[in-house]
Amino acid sequence: MLIIPIKEGENIDRALKRYKRKFDKTGTMRQLRSRQQFDKPSIENRAKQQKAQYIQRLRDQEEI
Repeated sequence: MLIIPIKEGENIDRALKRYKRKFDKTGTMRQLRSRQQFDKPSIENRAKQQKAQYIQRLRDQEEI
């Protein structure tokens, strides 16, 4: 549970912004989304390989 202390006279929008930033840093939504669907390990490995190939292609293009 996130606790955001609100200072005296602080704008509620500013406190809400701090809450959202803190919530993003915890990674809760990313974790929930990843748990919604099970991916087989072979599919995860294939996705990692494809991502690595894509990044390598980008780096190779920069060198040219």
